[in-house]
Amino acid sequence: MKFEIALPVLRSGAICLALAMAACAPAGTAEEPASAASQQAEAVHPISGLQIIPVTVRSGDTVHTFRSELAQSREAQAQGLMFRTELADDEGMIFPSEPQTARSFWMKNTPLPLDIIFIGTDGRILNIAAETEPYSLESVYSVGVTSGVLEIRGGLAEELGIEPGDLVEW
Repeated sequence: MKFEIALPVLRSGAICLALAMAACAPAGTAEEPASAASQQAEAVHPISGLQIIPVTVRSGDTVHTFRSELAQSREAQAQGLMFRTELADDEGMIFPSEPQTARSFWMKNTPLPLDIIFIGTDGRILNIAAETEPYSLESVYSVGVTSGVLEIRGGLAEELGIEPGDLVEW
């Protein structure tokens, strides 16, 4: 007798749970394509394997967006763009500064000239080491404490009108 009473209660509890889960599930079907935002968040670079995130630079009324590899770990930051032979105009690499500190970079094993953009704690560009010399062992420095550093193709900052004071967000 106890079994006969428990089974209907169990069934109605399972039905309620299934309805609650369906109500909380995202709309759409598994066959629908993922949104552009979720695709962007899940993207990884084919060479580095690093997550790709959007980094925007607001220069006056103009917004430039770079698909940037997120160099978050100490190892990824040490590797940077070493040995890379290509970097598209819409690509970059972002190096968050944790903790926030003054930064220096060099071009060891980096065959591409880069613009190294030092970003202050307020999100604004402090200074730009423009068109750094490939393979150079000389360091380039931030002029203050940074929240991050963005590397893009050498000469691109000038071409796009990116300059100190512009806002960088990621």
